[in-house]
Amino acid sequence: MPKENKNLNKNLHSAKKGKNDEFYTQLEDIERELKHYKEHFRGKVVYCNCDDPRVSNFFHYFSYNFEKLGLKKLITTCYKNQSRDLFSQNESEKAIYLEYTGDKNGNNIPDVEEIGVHELKGDGDFRSDESIELLKQADIVVTNPPFSLFREYVAQLIEYDKKFVIVGHQNAITYKEIFPLIKENRMWLGYGFKGGAGHFINTKYEDYATAGDHKEGMIRVSGVVWFTNLEIKKRHEDLPLYKYYSPEEYPKYDNYNAIEVSKTKDIPMNYNEVMGVPITFMDKYSPEQFEIVDRADANISSEDNQYHIKGFADKGGAPLIAGNFVYKRILIKHKK
Repeated sequence: MPKENKNLNKNLHSAKKGKNDEFYTQLEDIERELKHYKEHFRGKVVYCNCDDPRVSNFFHYFSYNFEKLGLKKLITTCYKNQSRDLFSQNESEKAIYLEYTGDKNGNNIPDVEEIGVHELKGDGDFRSDESIELLKQADIVVTNPPFSLFREYVAQLIEYDKKFVIVGHQNAITYKEIFPLIKENRMWLGYGFKGGAGHFINTKYEDYATAGDHKEGMIRVSGVVWFTNLEIKKRHEDLPLYKYYSPEEYPKYDNYNAIEVSKTKDIPMNYNEVMGVPITFMDKYSPEQFEIVDRADANISSEDNQYHIKGFADKGGAPLIAGNFVYKRILIKHKK
């Protein structure tokens, strides 16, 4: 593994351990993704509940596009931040929430005097009673939640039956708390970040990206994706297939009743049984074209998977080919 990738992984591990993984999203990435959801926002209350307005481009995007999107209200909560000038960050044990209901003076700019600033009793954590009460008001939640709390964050959105567009890491696809939502088509991937990686504002860590991919004051994270439960055109577009099955090209796993497909583009069009594909397949997944049947992952119990060959002595549920481990896979079947 290249040195820069090792150092980046070390940074992300430290962030997870220290809960300092609030990587603020660039405006251009937000604009590139949210342009596909504009029809969903009209007349809706949008809640950004992991966002300090000093650095949050989600607040910027929705406040400056409030009328264009036809929003009803924008609510933003800020963790441990009570300064009323909107430009402090984590300066106290109290927090604020902001409410914006649109332009009042006709200049089409969200002026400070038009933004309602309200003090919270607690620290603004998304799990607090105060934040949950604000969540109940919302129609759609849009933000970049801390990676280390992703499972808990999504569970809350599902519990309160909220629509959402949020940033996460593609590895979350196989989390035991997330995968059932993916399988049941209650959550899917959005359009994604350019090049499959995002540059995030985070002053706590050094950016170890290569020289040609370095942005000052930011950290590069590979494998970040958008998760949503809002309908988008992309998820109903079939993946073009051109390859045919052969036993030589598509070996069977030692421990699963499935064949290995190492690249999504190589899914055979004429194989009707179970196939193991990379987790990046989810970016091309259409529920009309494929059925997600299970996952093969070292972090799950192989006995819980109906496609696992029972009694096979392996390490958890990791897929094996000729005794060699294969990275986690999504198990799928053709529908058509």
